[in-house]
Amino acid sequence: MSTDAIVILKEDHKRIRRLFKEFQQSSKGARTTRGKLVDQIVEELTVHTYLENEVMYPAVRNAIPDLTDDVLESYEEHHVADVLCMELAGMEPTDERFDAKTTVLIESVTHHIDEEEQDWFPKVREALGRKELQQLGEAMIAKRDDAPRRPSQPSALKKAVDAVIS
Repeated sequence: MSTDAIVILKEDHKRIRRLFKEFQQSSKGARTTRGKLVDQIVEELTVHTYLENEVMYPAVRNAIPDLTDDVLESYEEHHVADVLCMELAGMEPTDERFDAKTTVLIESVTHHIDEEEQDWFPKVREALGRKELQQLGEAMIAKRDDAPRRPSQPSALKKAVDAVIS
């Protein structure tokens, strides 16, 4: 397994995209399946946004001041995803707005992933270099086991509150 932070984040993106695709390909009547998929999506996104917010974004903002606006936008996109994940975690797949809310989450996160992979990651790779990206990746790996898995966990709630008051 690579310790390069960008490789790790792209692997997360692949898992998240796969779950999105499975949800989109499932039938609207497959409520149990859709509920399980959304639970997995919420967990993956909660861990992923936590690692980016705690490790990647602060390091990039500190090392590459020109990307500050991009980092701030990413924090806000994460906040939107966090709110949607929190709401979905409290819903049943039979709720009238469950599918619509999931669709908005998928569209928002897909846009965020595309921006990161196409625009942001190449700039970060060029500016930071291999050694620093490996150090960031190692820090993310070290934090992953203790990262929140549900939006209601205290460390996930702190991240959401920080986004509102920062």
